[in-house]
Amino acid sequence: MGIFNEILNNPFVNKGTAFSMAEREKLNLVGLLPPVVQTLEEQIERTYLEYQKKVNNLEKRVYLMTLFNTNRTLFYALMAQHIEEFMPIVYDPVVADAIRQYDELFMKPQDAGFLSIDHPEDIEKSLRNASEGRDIKLIVVTDAEAILGIGDWGVNGVAIAIGKLMVYTAAAGINPNEVLPLVLDVGTDNKQLLDNPLYLGTRHERVRGKRYHEFVDKFVETAERLFPNLYLHWEDFGRPNAAAILERYQNKITTFNDDIQGTGIVALAGILGALNISKQKFTNQCVMVFGAGTAGAGIAHQIYEEFMQQGLSSDEAKQHIYLVDKQGLLTDDMTDLTEGQQFFARSTSDLQVPQPTLLAAVRAIRPTILIGTSTCPGAFTEEIVKEMAAHTERPIIFPLSNPTELAEAKASNLIEWTDGRALVATGIPSSPVNYKGVTYTIGQANNALMYPGLGLGVIASTAKLVDQSLLSAAAHALGGIVDASQPGAAVLPPVNKITSFSQHLAEVVAQYAIDHQNTRENITDARAAVERIKWYPSYE
Repeated sequence: MGIFNEILNNPFVNKGTAFSMAEREKLNLVGLLPPVVQTLEEQIERTYLEYQKKVNNLEKRVYLMTLFNTNRTLFYALMAQHIEEFMPIVYDPVVADAIRQYDELFMKPQDAGFLSIDHPEDIEKSLRNASEGRDIKLIVVTDAEAILGIGDWGVNGVAIAIGKLMVYTAAAGINPNEVLPLVLDVGTDNKQLLDNPLYLGTRHERVRGKRYHEFVDKFVETAERLFPNLYLHWEDFGRPNAAAILERYQNKITTFNDDIQGTGIVALAGILGALNISKQKFTNQCVMVFGAGTAGAGIAHQIYEEFMQQGLSSDEAKQHIYLVDKQGLLTDDMTDLTEGQQFFARSTSDLQVPQPTLLAAVRAIRPTILIGTSTCPGAFTEEIVKEMAAHTERPIIFPLSNPTELAEAKASNLIEWTDGRALVATGIPSSPVNYKGVTYTIGQANNALMYPGLGLGVIASTAKLVDQSLLSAAAHALGGIVDASQPGAAVLPPVNKITSFSQHLAEVVAQYAIDHQNTRENITDARAAVERIKWYPSYE
């Protein structure tokens, strides 16, 4: 009887009070549940009422995670009805609080896997145990060195992979029975964690260099062998490792780095949406990115790739892009640049004078597009914005840093300082701006607009590689959703419509993979392929 009762502890099959009397009899559950049989809809109503009683966002997240651990179908059915409300709770920004308190809050691993660099011989055993015989098609993996805006959080960062997969399922219908969140525990340089007696991860500094990369190689080889139809998503790796890992694998396996590629294609989609509104040509734009970390360099690289997709040579594409960091415009005489930064560094011989500040750079270069990933609050000052707006009819300005207190500018100020001409997207949710009788809807450049639909399309089509042309097709599809006929239209679609446009993105991505012979299996009908694998939260 105990074996049957394990059903109530298995979130993938548990229905709780929705088990019928016949099912209870068959599964030896008689007397183990209250006598009333509820519908899924009644369970949704009950759990949402309880959720609303929680007094702060962290308590709300803990309640939702408990539900997730108990009944996966009910969790996603509830989230489907409240997706815009729940996304910030299960993922960014509340997940940051959960990561900081992971050790204190820990009760269950939430079906995640933990791989230790101190025991590489256990990788296969760990993956088999974590997957429990399930057909894993999507892994989100992190080493948690660069979590959101909060840095190195060691094994606690597994919550970022769990949250990311929740969004994949809620937004795009990727089957939760076929996903696996993983953390690569390679140590941590966070002294607060190392000194915390409750810390659940390995207690030594981060391993780097050859041993680190051998560990990653062994993980990839094992995962690819165990799960032959795998889509591997890298999340929140530190700047040097993120780029090196992506470069090593992107032309060999079906893989994607959200911090480098995801951030870049969402920003690109926002630019394409803005140009749909302004009716300007992409190849006429001059782009300045302020903040040259992983996200900034990733955005610059996606824009560079798009210039080449639209016919420019590599050298011509680079001439349209400028990276600015705290030391000013990046130039080739700077000795501490990463490989990604060096790629866009300008030759000092081409500059009449150095541009040591953002204002000086804007004044000298006259960008038509200004993107912020600097985490420098208020960096896009009125003087800088007005200087930019003086030289372009419809300035495209994206202050993408988050959370709110780190944003380069407020949307309302950008609209006011440009007299309503700016085309704005922010990295945080922004309220509509009313200015001179027009309501300006502000798009949020949230990676969740892109990666769920992209992933569903990749998995459905059995795409072999996530190459640049595929990412470009996804960006054009997302940017093309904009209703350019509406005054004050947003440059990106709203998060509350994420399920519908994720489906559209998936079909576009799948069709593109099919059309370009980039599939492992003989898939011919993109829409049918997407529908065939899509999961809906309902009881069997």
